[in-house]
Amino acid sequence: MALILVLIALGSIAFHLVSPWWWTPIASNWGYIDQTLIITFWITGFVFAAVVLFVAYCLFRFRHRPGRRAAYEPENRRLEGWLTGLTALGVAAMLAPGLIVWAQFVRVPDHASEVEIVAQQWRWSYRLPGADGRLGAAEIRHITDENPLGLDPQDASARDDIVIDGDDLHLPVGRPVKVLLRSIDVVHNFYVPEFRAKMDMIPGMITYFWFTPTRTGAFDALCNEVCGVNHYAMRGRVVVDAEPEYRSWLDQQKTFSHFAAGPRGGRNAQLSDRQDR
Repeated sequence: MALILVLIALGSIAFHLVSPWWWTPIASNWGYIDQTLIITFWITGFVFAAVVLFVAYCLFRFRHRPGRRAAYEPENRRLEGWLTGLTALGVAAMLAPGLIVWAQFVRVPDHASEVEIVAQQWRWSYRLPGADGRLGAAEIRHITDENPLGLDPQDASARDDIVIDGDDLHLPVGRPVKVLLRSIDVVHNFYVPEFRAKMDMIPGMITYFWFTPTRTGAFDALCNEVCGVNHYAMRGRVVVDAEPEYRSWLDQQKTFSHFAAGPRGGRNAQLSDRQDR
């Protein structure tokens, strides 16, 4: 049994070092997330190996032998003090980097643009500011087929908001963006592995995070919170473009006024949108 425990400890360390199950290449500014995970791996890996090897040593050193009797020692204040102190030190060492990164994670740069991501079973929708550079108000009670995100029709700031329903979200490379997260029905979680950034989406609340895309490409967006029977299929795509391609894509998108106009007024609304831009 002691040999088996030694093999488990050494095998776990070897698997971690040579495993192909590492994270995908990063595509945002959150390299701090990777560093924090590596620190956590080192601390927990050391503790795991130390505990398992200590148990293996005890099994071998104090194995049963004829005529040997175990010593009964119900308390050892010195040992308890060392264990408590080392455990507290290890927990602090794991929490400190995470708290530092978290402070940066929620401190949005002043010049960051905004995008809203709306989740519902089982799809993603997006909203970008229009010509006025502001996102208008939205409430669930306003949701209709022509208004899938529930924008307030009486809010002038909402009329030029760009609505993307059932399509890819595009972002410009190298520009910080604040992601506002909203759920219409149940708890969801918007997660792009390459961005190392995610956040729960709570009905009735607006949560947020920010990041800066650092390389162009198309990246899968996943729901990272079990949200129902089709949770596995709740996927989307975020495309990071160079500035010219992003502007070209943005000029082709429809605004809330276009959706609200319906089939008859759609062409006039689209012409008006382009003039506003």
